[in-house]
Formats: sequence, C-alpha cells, structure tokens
Amino acid sequence: MASEYAVMASIILVHGGFVDGSGWQGVYGALRKDGYNVTIVQNPTKSLADDVAFTRRAIAAQDGPVVLVGHSYGGVVVTEAGTDEKVRAVVYIAAFAPDKGESVSTLIANPPPGAPVPPILPPVDGFLALDKAKFAASFAADVDAETAAFMADSQVPWGVEALTGAVTAPAWKVKPSYYIVASEDHMIPPPAQRMMAERAGSTVAEVAGSHAVYVSKPGDVAALIRRAAEEVTH
Repeated sequence: MASEYAVMASIILVHGGFVDGSGWQGVYGALRKDGYNVTIVQNPTKSLADDVAFTRRAIAAQDGPVVLVGHSYGGVVVTEAGTDEKVRAVVYIAAFAPDKGESVSTLIANPPPGAPVPPILPPVDGFLALDKAKFAASFAADVDAETAAFMADSQVPWGVEALTGAVTAPAWKVKPSYYIVASEDHMIPPPAQRMMAERAGSTVAEVAGSHAVYVSKPGDVAALIRRAAEEVTH
C-alpha cells in the first residue's frame, strides 16, 4: 500500500497495437484495491500523434502526479507523452522504449537471428492485423484459451502510420523508468526488451510471461507499477 503520508499517484494505462484497453482489467483491479485512481486510455492506434493526444488528455484530467504505463506499442506513446510535467515515472510492460527519432518500424527493422516472426498479415487499407489462427501462440501463449480466442477475434486494426510515428523527446531521458521484460515473449524479442530497458536506465523486473503478460500475470505487473508509484511520490 502507498503511504498515507504521501500523495498517491494516479495510474494511466496505455494499451498497444492489435488490442484495446480491456486487457488491463486484472491490473486495474489490483491497483484499485490498493486505493489508486486508475485511468485506461482507449487509443485508436491509427497514428502516434493521435494516440499521444488521447493520452495527454488523460494526463490533463488528473489532479496530481501521474505514473504512465505502456504495453507494447503503448511504450512509444508513453515515451512521447511522458514528458508532461504531471508525469513522475514511465513504466514499460514488454514495450517499445524508443530513443529520439526511433519508431516501431525502425526498432523492428533488424530482428536478431532466430527471433520469432510475428504473424502480421499484409496491410489492408493501411491497417495491420495478426493471423487469428496464430494469435494465441505469438501474442498470448500463457493466457487461457478462451480469453486468447476473444483477444484474437476482437483485434483492433493497427494503423501502419502508427508504426512509423517517431519519438521527438523520450520521457525516459528525463523521468524515472521501470520495465517488465516478458522472458517468453514471441512478439518483441526478450533481448530487445533488455536492451531498451538498459538503455533507458530502467528499474527492471523480469517475468516469465508472454507478450500479453499484463493479462496473464496482472499481479506481477501491478507490483512494479505500485513500486514506481510509491518511489516517485515519497
């Protein structure tokens, strides 16, 4: 529990590509039980600029300090939006943590040898989707079959433009950062996650989980967010 003598930070959760904010339900519940005010941003994932604008509106609506959390592509969004003066820390959950000028497209351009290839289908009308038959194995291998099937069938088309959106001023260069490495991730290779976390100087927790670690291991994810909130508000 956060100290009663400290102002509790508000938590803002930002989802990634192919999914919406509903996957945060377990994390949301755990943090709400601890008394945190939690906001879930429903980004359209059409362009980085739009998603950053949605997230900044959520930040503006908070009364006090904010801990900004991003999963996957949501890491790009929080990296750009997290320079806001209300944001005390950024938390990456198996996420991209780009440097200035980097985007999802540049970060995935040269995968390490032997890295799994995400089953992304060719773009249609400027949007990407994952092969539903391969969604569970690549994105949510440790999520129960029923939930993984729902996630596959409720996919949100991910705009190609969002992948090419480049960061202008990385929040992790001016704010404390925290990072959960999902060691069984088949979307963003764990070595790439470790590299980005190290480069950002993040406090790291490694969890044996899939790319959907925020769904499968909400307690572990909430624990790191809670730690960030406590450390930056004392």
